[in-house]
Amino acid sequence: MKSKYNKFMFLFTAVLALFFLISCGGAAEEPAASTDDTDAPAADTTEEEAVESEAIKVGLSFSDFATERWKNEEVLMRGLLEDLGYEVLSQEANHDVKLQIDQIDNMVSQGVKGLIVVAEDGDALVTAIDNAAEAGVVVLAYDRLIKSPNIAAYLSFNNTEVGRQQALGVMEALDIENWDVAANGPARVVKLGGSPTDNNAILFRQGQDEIVDPYVAEGKIEIVADQWVDNWDAANALKIMENILVAAGNDIDAVVASNDGTALGALQAMKAQGLAGVVPISGQDATADGVNSIVKGELTVSILKDIRDLSPLAINIMDQLIKGETVEGLESYTMAELTNDSAQQGEVQCYFLPVTQVNAENAHELVVVSEFQSYDDVYRDIPEGDRPERP
Repeated sequence: MKSKYNKFMFLFTAVLALFFLISCGGAAEEPAASTDDTDAPAADTTEEEAVESEAIKVGLSFSDFATERWKNEEVLMRGLLEDLGYEVLSQEANHDVKLQIDQIDNMVSQGVKGLIVVAEDGDALVTAIDNAAEAGVVVLAYDRLIKSPNIAAYLSFNNTEVGRQQALGVMEALDIENWDVAANGPARVVKLGGSPTDNNAILFRQGQDEIVDPYVAEGKIEIVADQWVDNWDAANALKIMENILVAAGNDIDAVVASNDGTALGALQAMKAQGLAGVVPISGQDATADGVNSIVKGELTVSILKDIRDLSPLAINIMDQLIKGETVEGLESYTMAELTNDSAQQGEVQCYFLPVTQVNAENAHELVVVSEFQSYDDVYRDIPEGDRPERP
């Protein structure tokens, strides 16, 4: 009996031991599995952080934010780039060429792969841009030419056509075709150019002269003053026009000005002499203040360059160039063509958007209905009864 009992206890003990070993083995394996599960997410998080820290950098370099449109475009371009996953570095030079050069150099040193530049001076930036290109940075000249064949592309509007449309608008308002030279003498015209350091100002003038010069040759027009406005500054334009009016004894018949800011500055001087709304004058950019002046009957014509098309185009092209993709729509122009200077060498890939003349007849449709400017801004200070219906 005792022998059977001993055998039973032996078997029972063995079973318990085996159960204990199996139980301990399973318990020992669970922490190992748990440790693996805990480590996996940590590795994934580190990887994501690494990807974020390696976001490609793109720089935005602006000549100034005093010009109304530039800050709006900076905000738009920054948002579009960030939506594509780029890290954006942005600088504004406040019309200081040396500062803009330093800012560009600094962004290159920070490792930007692309630069979109609104140049204060298209000549002075050449060395900085050449250095950037040599470092492998894709450089887009945005709406102002940088006179280096090393830029990847130049994006703008048809700037010569801008000048043509400015002059055509003024000539039509002057009714130059029916101008009676025998009775009135030649029409006395003032030419008010933009900043001489901005190549666009040269192209605007080229287009203006294509329209005006034949009338000068014909004897229908006399140029009584030809001035350029540093930094496109309205205060400079005001002083220049005051001096012109004094020298001319207020005897002027038309003003071909190159943007809304300079035109509105000139109009302040003209208003003081009772000439605002009497003497036709051109502008550009269809700014809120410019179009408001048009509907008030002071500024005669502005030129709409829809920046809502230019900024997305710039970001799309920059993205394609950084990725090494083919960019559709670019056309090659010689630097001599782009600058109206035969001494300039090299070629540049360009993309030019169309422009449209804005006047009192079409301002509401082209500017307000299209939401380029707001209804309230355009019709500021206009009596309710004289306003068109809201879109």
